[in-house]
Formats: sequence, structure tokens, C-alpha cells
Amino acid sequence: MSLNQLLTDQPRPQIADSATLLGNVHVGAGAILAQGLVVRSHGGNVSVGNYSAVLENGVIIGTPEHPVRVGQRTVFGHRATIVGATIGDLCEIGNGAILMPGSRLGNGCILGEGTLVPPDSVIPTDSVLVGRPPHVIRSATDADRERLAVLRQHQTDLTDYPGTVVSGPISAGEGMGTLYAYRDKVPVIGDGAVLFDSAELTGDVVIGPQSLIGAGVKIIGDSHGPVRVGSRVQILENTVLHLLPDNELIIDDDVIIGPGAMITAAESAGAASSNRRQSFATGVLSAPSPSSAPARASSNGISSANGRSSTGSRPDRSAR
Repeated sequence: MSLNQLLTDQPRPQIADSATLLGNVHVGAGAILAQGLVVRSHGGNVSVGNYSAVLENGVIIGTPEHPVRVGQRTVFGHRATIVGATIGDLCEIGNGAILMPGSRLGNGCILGEGTLVPPDSVIPTDSVLVGRPPHVIRSATDADRERLAVLRQHQTDLTDYPGTVVSGPISAGEGMGTLYAYRDKVPVIGDGAVLFDSAELTGDVVIGPQSLIGAGVKIIGDSHGPVRVGSRVQILENTVLHLLPDNELIIDDDVIIGPGAMITAAESAGAASSNRRQSFATGVLSAPSPSSAPARASSNGISSANGRSSTGSRPDRSAR
């Protein structure tokens, strides 16, 4: 990772060692990119403004069709997912919020935890939103603005620092992720499959041929049971697959999951035996579920208004 053209008279951004930046990302002066964050910027189409912060285990994806533009002094909570959205200055985005392609938030917006902003939504300045889909419960009050100012140590001024460009390779790295044995089980990777360096697989996991495991993905198949991933599957940034006791997780061919999804293979209604199999058929599961129990992926998935998948262009597999 390299910082290009950083001016000595502007505050440096704070980028955690465990944050993963893929492509060219414009990072504002004093901005914070926290631990476990994954940013995928196709064609330099992600910009994070001065003194803004994206907290732990978030995901940002920007493409030429759907760039990400974050204003100044805006804060995203833990596990927030931003795909092709534009966000104004001095916004407060709750933990686990999801902003879909083409959505636009005005200045001073406040989103509750887990709020899902659909594709191409336009949210007026100073709106307070909650829910999936969201609804505006009121406009931000002076008390709201004072609370946000306190969280920012009353530093709410906007600055004209130019920021800098941070570069990281957008292709999968040479490390091909980290594989952990658990007891006598070691993950198995099929021919032509690609793991990004920060992906981690544990125990009884089989990845099918030509599948792609994105940056920050965690797949855990330990003593509880196996995880089987089919061919040509894409499991995108910061997704977590995990088993509870006496379960089996099966992902069929050509499924796309994530970014930022969390799937726990747990007991479900209609399970016929103690060995419960959760299967994902062909389709797209594009947004984290509000509950831990997995759902069957739809053949339509969640798409932007022009019919393209909400996950944007896929990462470059050319490294391996």
C-alpha cells in the first residue's frame, strides 16, 4: 500500500494495518479507516472526505457506474456497507447500515443501526432514518447536532485539504488467504479458485473450482460440521460463514454472497433431522440478513435500478 503526494502541511489519514484497500482510493486529511475495513475501488471511484471515519469491519465498493463519495466529518459505524453511494458532510451512519448503489444522502443525515437505503434513493438533508426499508422519522434537531458535535469534540468545520491517493493492488495477492487446520480437518481449495490475502478459512471447508473468496471473508467449518462451496461461487468482502453444532452448510454453484453478509447455519423451521443441511441455490444474496439464520438465495437478488447486481464489478482474479 502506498500514499501518493501526501502534503506535509495536512494531517495524515489513519489507516489500520488490517484495513485492505484494493485499487486507488482518495483518502481525506485526518480520515480514519479502521481495522478490518475492506475498500474496493475500481478505476479510482472511492473518495472518503477529510476527517471522516469508517469503523471496524466495514465494506466500501465503488465502480465507474456507481462511485462512492463520502463528504467531510461523516462517521460510519461498525460493519457498515457502502456500495456505490454518495454521502454528504457531517452524517452519522449507524452500525450495520447498508447503502445501495445510486443512493444519495444529504448533509447532516442520521441513520439508525441496520438501516437499509435502497438503490437510487435520495435522502434529504438533516433526515433521521431507521428501518428496512427506511422511513424518515423526523428532521435532525439542535439537540442531535449538539450530540454529534460532542462526538467530534466540537470540530465540525469543513476544510479544504486536498487529501491523498492511497493505492493497493486490486488483484488477489500471492498469499492466497490463510488456511487453518482444526483437529484433523484442513480446508481444501479447488482448481482455479482464488482467495484474497486477508481471507481466512478454518477446518472442514471445501471451496469448489473457479470460486472467488474476497478480502476479509471468514469461513469456519470446525468440529460442528462441514462447509461446502460449489463451483464459480463468489463470496465477497467481509462475509462470515459459520456453523453451529450438528449442521452442514452447502452453497451451490454460481451463487454470489455479500459483501458484508453473515450466514450462520443454525436450526431452521422444517428441519427433519438432527443433521441439518442449509443449502443456497443459484442466485445472489447481496445484503446482510437482519437475523442470524440463513435464507435461500433468490434468483433475482438485490439489484440496482438498471438491473445490474448490487455488488458491482467482481475483483480481479488474474493473480493466480
